[in-house]
Amino acid sequence: MKSLLLSTFFSLLIAPISSLLATPNDAHVTTNTNNHNGDDDEWGANLEDHPDPNDEHYDGMIYVGKHDDIGRRLGFDVDNGFRYIFGTSFDDSHKEIEEKDLLHHPLRPVHDIPEHEREQVLKQRRHKTLTAATAEGKIVPKPFGYVEEHPLDGGAVPPKVVHVDPFFLDETPVTNKDFGKFVRATYYETEAEKYGWSFVLETMVDPSTRSDNDLDHEADPDAEHWVAVAGAYWRQPEGPKSSYKYRENHPVVHVSHRDAAEYCKWVGKRLPGEREWEAAARAGHYGPSNRTLFAWGDADDDWELASKHANLWGPGAFPTENNAMDGFRATSPVKNYPPNALGFYDMTGNVWEWQRGGKHKARIVRGGSFVDSLDGSFNHAATLGARSTVHGTTTTANIGFRCAKAPKRRTEYHYVYHDEEVQGQLAVEDQFGRRDTLPMQGWEDQYSWDNEDEEELDDEAMINMQRQERKKKKVVKKRELFSNEL
Repeated sequence: MKSLLLSTFFSLLIAPISSLLATPNDAHVTTNTNNHNGDDDEWGANLEDHPDPNDEHYDGMIYVGKHDDIGRRLGFDVDNGFRYIFGTSFDDSHKEIEEKDLLHHPLRPVHDIPEHEREQVLKQRRHKTLTAATAEGKIVPKPFGYVEEHPLDGGAVPPKVVHVDPFFLDETPVTNKDFGKFVRATYYETEAEKYGWSFVLETMVDPSTRSDNDLDHEADPDAEHWVAVAGAYWRQPEGPKSSYKYRENHPVVHVSHRDAAEYCKWVGKRLPGEREWEAAARAGHYGPSNRTLFAWGDADDDWELASKHANLWGPGAFPTENNAMDGFRATSPVKNYPPNALGFYDMTGNVWEWQRGGKHKARIVRGGSFVDSLDGSFNHAATLGARSTVHGTTTTANIGFRCAKAPKRRTEYHYVYHDEEVQGQLAVEDQFGRRDTLPMQGWEDQYSWDNEDEEELDDEAMINMQRQERKKKKVVKKRELFSNEL
């Protein structure tokens, strides 16, 4: 009996000691293999797993991102984005980029740049090299967001390697039928309806609609063949005597950038970024060795081949000769031509497509339209790099859009610090004229000093110490590269 008590006593004594000697892996074993990467957030708690992108499916949308050897989508626990050569299709400098450059991000991550160099490096990235000179010979910086455009297709010059996170994109532009559902459900009024007019190609205007006492048929100073037609909007694409009937499956047109963004918001999506859009358009032709002018190849003079793949103007003189070689003088049904390798329709021709970002006076459109050429001899060359900018309120008969959506990710947080000199403090004044300062709504005072003599501090010393600490709050970390277009 005595020996039994002694063995029990020693077993109880050894148990807590052995638990102290156990390794972390012995103490806690994680069997979850979904998307967990074991990272900790700055508050010491394990981050939740990313949702599995293979569980996300949206009707009419295609996923663009990395896949494994068996075709499953890679999760966000690894680098599931991809890199490709972005920019104009006519600049041969892309051939100087090596394939290995597509495997590594060409820019050093911001957090790896020393703080004393960070501001200068970021300024150089945003404004590029200061090479523009004025007539007086002064070197001036390029404006924020400046893009040098190629004269033929308007694409960015020179081509460069960019990184894109995975995304979903509509397989077709938004149609009249889809937009009609939005209008009927929300009673939405487009900007063309508010203004009372929109731009139409002059050769497609009914002469009987001409009026001498209004702005009807006033030409656009930047595009002489486009005229302002009173009463033209998405339901009447060429003016009062036209209709979208029998064109329900054509891309919706006469929509402004805001109109497009409002529709995408209504369906729970957003406008695509132009790097996302071009990645979908190039459909795997990402490297220097397989990069082409068009989805069907490099021939910029073969109208017979082009007419089977895209709705463009044709070989006739613009704007008077259009023999409808591809079957249409204006827009065409969204699935009339074959899709590209990823399954997207109308990435070249038919209608230009609004993109996210840009400036209000210079919103980005991509893809070319039914009035464009192959070689840039008139209008734009409708290549995979075709790009232009127009005012955000512009509505025409050749601009539409499609929507995008980002895959779901876990919610991550970070601290945002409060600068009283910039954001100020809230103050209330009582009946005696005394002002009491209060923290701004939504901010919490969180202090992180470690003072062993904290209990010995008097009230005044404690208040002074707290005032020296920065106020911060925990907020959701956003991933947008640009501000919301709305």
